[in-house]
Amino acid sequence: MSAFELKNLNDCLEKHLPPDELKEVKRILYGVEEDQTLELPTSAKDIAEQNGFDIKGYRFTAREEQTRKRRIVRVGAIQNSIVIPTTAPLEKQREAIWNKVKTIIKAAAEAGCNIVCTQEAWTMPFAFCTREKFPWCEFAEEAENGPTTKMLAELAKAYNMVIIHSILERDMEHGETIWNTAVVISNSGRYLGKHRKNHIPRVGDFNESTYYMEGNTGHPVFETEFGKLAVNICYGRHHPQNWMMFGLNGAEIVFNPSATIGRLSEPQWSIEARNAAIANSYFTVPINRVGTEKFPNEYTSGDGNKAHKEFGPFYGSSYVAAPDGSRTPSLSRDKDGLLVVELDLNLCRQVKDFWGFRMTQRVPLYAESFKKASEHDFKPQIIKET
Repeated sequence: MSAFELKNLNDCLEKHLPPDELKEVKRILYGVEEDQTLELPTSAKDIAEQNGFDIKGYRFTAREEQTRKRRIVRVGAIQNSIVIPTTAPLEKQREAIWNKVKTIIKAAAEAGCNIVCTQEAWTMPFAFCTREKFPWCEFAEEAENGPTTKMLAELAKAYNMVIIHSILERDMEHGETIWNTAVVISNSGRYLGKHRKNHIPRVGDFNESTYYMEGNTGHPVFETEFGKLAVNICYGRHHPQNWMMFGLNGAEIVFNPSATIGRLSEPQWSIEARNAAIANSYFTVPINRVGTEKFPNEYTSGDGNKAHKEFGPFYGSSYVAAPDGSRTPSLSRDKDGLLVVELDLNLCRQVKDFWGFRMTQRVPLYAESFKKASEHDFKPQIIKET
């Protein structure tokens, strides 16, 4: 972070630009001609104010059709910090985070959210920087029958809400191995399925392959009452093919629960998920945690920097992007928040019809090229002057 601590880009623009200029800047930055603001119920705003987190509401519209009804869905993206020190007993750390996020989910229910998604590994500090196995591996739990899924399943049923949450998974059926996993709970309160993180970072303080390896669940899309949903976990957002496969499998909304910090990735953050929404004609929901997390022991990452105990700051800035290239403003860079966005899923097909990206995609061409590139004797297709 620089000496000037910018809390929220949109708030900064609204503070310093005159109205006419602000409208044109927002058109250029966000791709919208009109105000996107979604008025939220007083009950939801009261919960946010009483519990010290931001709540913002926006909407995307679509053209009215003659043969299809509007498919209006509200999604909620939750970003948050940890609550108590990382030296506290693990169960108390998890319980404190549970209590914070349960309150935010209540506000999401009051705001009419049909789907809610958490940030990556939301039940714990992002301790993978330390490369220490203990005690951090003890946060791992079963995807279907673990305590967090059971707790959230009750909320999903009570609020008639699909809940997507990202955990450190303990696979009891395959040697008690650990995975980075997103769990999808239906609005009936039933476990719908899971997806494991496809791409694992080995950059800076992100030493995640010490704990888990690349996932083995492919690119599943979960068909729910509120649309076809997928989860591209964190580092997968850097891989366009990962986004593409969820689109090929029919996703209408792809959530991107993440944990990423300051100068490492912030220039990429506002671009990648928005590009994916455009290229694949679906909505994307990138979510990032906030705060700086301090660990008991110093650690290094082989990058020449001094040993340190702090990991962060995680810069939040969660937003939603639409298939037409427009996007919402972001949540705060440093504060807990709930982003509520109303979508018309009909926009996905309308953009496909207008731009024709799926029609012109040339999947067989790339499949053939990828097959060649994956062979050990592959030679790049480079033409040189002779």
